[in-house]
This record gives sequence, structure tokens and C-alpha cells, in this order.
Amino acid sequence: MPTYEPSILVRPGPEHLPGYAAALETGWSPNTTRPEVAREELENLAKDSDAVLRRFDDPDAKGPPITLTDGSSVKRLPSITRFIWDGQFCGNISLRWQGGTADLPSFCLGHIGYSVVPWKQRRGYATRGLREILVQAGELGLPYVVLAADTTNIASQNVILKCGGEIVHGFQPEANNESTEHELYRIKLT
Repeated sequence: MPTYEPSILVRPGPEHLPGYAAALETGWSPNTTRPEVAREELENLAKDSDAVLRRFDDPDAKGPPITLTDGSSVKRLPSITRFIWDGQFCGNISLRWQGGTADLPSFCLGHIGYSVVPWKQRRGYATRGLREILVQAGELGLPYVVLAADTTNIASQNVILKCGGEIVHGFQPEANNESTEHELYRIKLT
């Protein structure tokens, strides 16, 4: 009889926030393109941790608008964020989508983004987390998801490839004012 690993993704609850905050305090950021998010998140947790938890589970896009790096704001997309958890906080993975289409607005680099804290990397957690969130993306009816990876981030590229990703094309992200080249990957779900 085959053995199965337990789920590595958890829906964030109050019991998970101390580990999340501790990771943020080290300087780890849940946003790989904006390190300042660590400080912003710590401020948000101090102000209203319940609002942070609601933002992590927002499939109806009821949260506040998103402020882009150029200062403009855009309507939030439906999204869920799950913590990668092995009994301790290991990182996060987020899924974003638009109802009725697999397309994303130009300001959104991909359906899925993830980040693992440095002290939990190289354990397969990102791969396991991505495989689990792909199931949830399929349950939403998405025929595929797209993910972006910095061309220098070999570990992230390998995670995506292990989960069935295929390179679509390279690009220079405009939405985030980044200077690093990226690859866009697609993972078919149906």
C-alpha cells in the first residue's frame, strides 16, 4: 500500500501568525520582488491581524485595492494564500485568478507565487506546495496556470519544471520596475 505525505499547506489561522511574524522579523519577505513587504506585513499584523487573515483567504476579492510600485492602485484579484507548514512556518504560496478566464491583467506576473524561508529551503517544500495549490487551481476550473521566475533563480525554475511547467517565453517585467529578465512558464491543468 502506498504511503502519502501529509499536506504541507495550511489555511493561515491565528495559531500560525507567530511563526509568520518571526520569519518577517528576520527580513524574509513573502514577496520576492518587494523585500519591503516584510516591514509592511509586520505593521499590518500589529494593526489588525484579523484583516491580514481575511486577506489570505479572499476568493471574492473583497480586500482593499493593491498599490503598484508606480503608486497607482488596482482592484484586487480573487486570491488565496496558504502557509507552507511542517509544524513550523516554512513559507507561503498564493493563487490569484480572474473569474471566467485564465487570463490575468498585465500588472499580475502569474497565477501563483511562492517563497520559502531560507532555513527551510532545499527540502522539497516549494515543490510539494506547488503541487498542492495546482489541485486547488484545477478545482477553480482553470485550464492552466502561468508562473514567472527570475532567470537567475534556478531553484524556482526547477520547482516549476518538476510540476510540469513549460517555458512560454522570456520577458522583462514592466509592472514591478524590475531589471531582471524572467521566464514565463505554463502548467496545464486539464
